[in-house]
Amino acid sequence: MASVPASIDVFAAISAPTRRAILSQLAEKEMPVLALAESFEMTLPAVSQHLAILREAGLVKVHKAGRQRIYRLSPEPLKAVSDWVSTYEKFWNEKLAALGEYLEKNP
Repeated sequence: MASVPASIDVFAAISAPTRRAILSQLAEKEMPVLALAESFEMTLPAVSQHLAILREAGLVKVHKAGRQRIYRLSPEPLKAVSDWVSTYEKFWNEKLAALGEYLEKNP
């Protein structure tokens, strides 16, 4: 995996399925890095690189508890994703409505 860029946006951060899976786990509860790594078939350093990208984008926060690093979700940056996707909601609603009308007329 490439090194972490100096500045990464939330869209780039969530582009990887592994990072989205990490966010899903952290949406359930705070977790230490070792517990997160157990869920993936990759090395601990690889998981740590994904966490670094999520941290750079502001999507996770980390604090130390003894010798462990505990990660938690910081969902505020996802608002930008939600706002961007919502701009296309009208488009998809219109397309789905047109598809529904077509299917009703052409069984």
